[in-house]
Amino acid sequence: MSVKDVVAKRFEELCKERNIKINELANLSGVTPSTAYSMMDSKRRDISIITIKKFCDGLDITLGEFFSTSEFDNLEQELK
Repeated sequence: MSVKDVVAKRFEELCKERNIKINELANLSGVTPSTAYSMMDSKRRDISIITIKKFCDGLDITLGEFFSTSEFDNLEQELK
């Protein structure tokens, strides 16, 4: 799984835990819904760390909490 896939999956999980939709996450984070949906689209998943931070702020979690999962710890190296 790529880092982009893991980021999208993590936000999906966090939204599900809080019973909110991606559109609601965008509104909470001050990000356009199109940016949120673009992040979830496997073909267009380029997302900046600033956008990830905004989503984390909207969820009231830190970047450390967001990235503190076994999925991120077990990612393979991008350089091969």
